[in-house]
Amino acid sequence: MRNLWIFINRYSTFFLFILFFALSFILTIRNNSFQRASAINSSNEVVGRAYEKVDYFKAYIDLNETNLTLAHENAALRALLKSSNYDNEMISRTIRDTLLEPQYSYTEARVINNSINQKNNYLTVNRGSRHGIKKGMGVISSNGVVGIVLNVSPNFSTVQSLLHSDTRVSASLSKSEAFGSLVWGQNAVDPQYAVLRDIPNHVEVEKGERVVTSGYSLFPPGIIIGQVEETGITSGSSFLDIKIKLNNDFSTLRYVYIVTDKLATEKEQLEEQNTDNG
Repeated sequence: MRNLWIFINRYSTFFLFILFFALSFILTIRNNSFQRASAINSSNEVVGRAYEKVDYFKAYIDLNETNLTLAHENAALRALLKSSNYDNEMISRTIRDTLLEPQYSYTEARVINNSINQKNNYLTVNRGSRHGIKKGMGVISSNGVVGIVLNVSPNFSTVQSLLHSDTRVSASLSKSEAFGSLVWGQNAVDPQYAVLRDIPNHVEVEKGERVVTSGYSLFPPGIIIGQVEETGITSGSSFLDIKIKLNNDFSTLRYVYIVTDKLATEKEQLEEQNTDNG
């Protein structure tokens, strides 16, 4: 206590200066409208910037929840796309009844495990059978095709990545609409590139041309896969192998959408009859 009094006594002049300065500042602001307005504006600026910093920090903390909300919204919007509908058109003499019905629905999921550097790569997502997920469903992201559901548990699913030697996706060139089979290949090592095979060699292919899903497999038509990187790689006398730069960056995948084709079972049963008849 004695040391405190010594300290106050030693710096009493400084403390008195601070006290009188504060009083004069308060009196000046209180009795002069211009200074009062300036002080209020300045304080609002300081407080506003402080709130901005706090809000930025809170937004960062809530980023995961925000991403999840956006994923929900994107899944709902994808279900409204024209490519997610099928045309149920009935024509009977002069009566025409046209109705677009949804063929595809989308379930958002978060990637909780992922590999990109193996010969055969897989993902694990936090959706399973209790969410309606089944083996064989297609998986996409906002940037394109991701893979195919391989195994399912009640709460999780493993996905055979597009970066897998056994994955095959029916894909077409956006301009000519010629379609073939997109593969990563057994000797592939770069997660950025794949090969589009079985394109007739008479088809004109341009570098930078978009490659999209054909609609002949698990995925709706028109889903982006990538762009043509190299053309004219001949795999035989009649077909081309085209190097494709994938649109998806598999190293940064966080959220994906699992595609449910409501007509898949009907289609499979019908095609099985062809096999049986053969």
